[in-house]
Amino acid sequence: MGSSFAFPLSQGTRPARHCKTSFGARDFGGFQDCFFRDRPMDTARIAVVGAGVVGLSTAVCISKLVPQCSVTIISDKFTPDTTSDVAAGMLIPHTYPGHVSQGRGFHVLPGEGEGPDASWHSRSSALMLLFLLPCEEGLVCFPFHHDRKFPEVSPAMLNYTPIHTQKQWFRETFNHLFAIANSAEAGDAGVHLVSGIKGSGGWMLTRRIDDLWELYPSFDIVVNCSGLGSRQLAGDAKIFPVRGQVLQVQAPWVEHFIRDGSGLTYIYPGTSHVTLGGTRQKGDWNLSPDAENSREILSRCCALEPSLHGACNIREKVGLRPYRPGVRLQTELLARDGRRLPVVHHYGHGSGGISVHWGTALEAARLVSECVHALRTPIAKSKL
Repeated sequence: MGSSFAFPLSQGTRPARHCKTSFGARDFGGFQDCFFRDRPMDTARIAVVGAGVVGLSTAVCISKLVPQCSVTIISDKFTPDTTSDVAAGMLIPHTYPGHVSQGRGFHVLPGEGEGPDASWHSRSSALMLLFLLPCEEGLVCFPFHHDRKFPEVSPAMLNYTPIHTQKQWFRETFNHLFAIANSAEAGDAGVHLVSGIKGSGGWMLTRRIDDLWELYPSFDIVVNCSGLGSRQLAGDAKIFPVRGQVLQVQAPWVEHFIRDGSGLTYIYPGTSHVTLGGTRQKGDWNLSPDAENSREILSRCCALEPSLHGACNIREKVGLRPYRPGVRLQTELLARDGRRLPVVHHYGHGSGGISVHWGTALEAARLVSECVHALRTPIAKSKL
């Protein structure tokens, strides 16, 4: 769950406007009218529920790809209080059982990595992104120490999402982030820049949604990017939390990225702090820092990089990864008492949200476009 943006049609860039509300569902329509009072009558009203990197990216892709629409992001939390803000932000291609990749487009410094696909990182962000430097051969990693093992996609994930689709999502996200890496803003690669929403302008509305029907009839289409909130909003019992705790420390002398083979222990330097991780605690909903977890993380990281014994200003951060057997990316038509509400579900990225968020957001926008087309087609509209 996250925040709220309304993207103006051809109104240019303007500062974001924030608004917090506590009104009930019956009052929502009246307040929402202030967003759309100047919109053309045939403008499709689209609500995106959730303001992590997936929700924000989806809103941006919809605003770019779907003509004549108004997009509003609605959430009870937004940056810096989302799960995306806690993420270490590593972008790493997975390996696939029985498939060999040539690693095209990835170049690893001598002696620093091998394997079907090379992990890629840089020191461009303290919050979200670990970028590569461009070079004639493709992309160069900063020195990166690991034991040359790369994570495999789980068999369950393969059963839900074809390999070629996962690779397409990664490649589209890679291209999006590489463009940011080459921009002047790369050092400020936080949630808003990563998602593409930075500079878009619009409304920021803070509101908790307990039932997607609260958005009817104020919106024509709802996009559910609520992550773990989908247990309630979509009745999805397959999604569950995998708790992650990290430490953010001051250790400016640390310049290399270090990760063990399992990926559970890692040291990622950023522009303003170094992130030390981590934990993977399945089914744990606790958002409070655990002192024992922090001691274990620091001990493991110091074993990899002893100089971290001198780190200071240690801050504890906790996030809940939204895991399910596969990303849910599909359209559902809700029906109640003769009313119809098209919903596009886009959630369940687990720990891979940063790696594929732009690719899946593009696909979600395509599904929204199909819904908008159906609404504008007389025969289809009569069925909706």
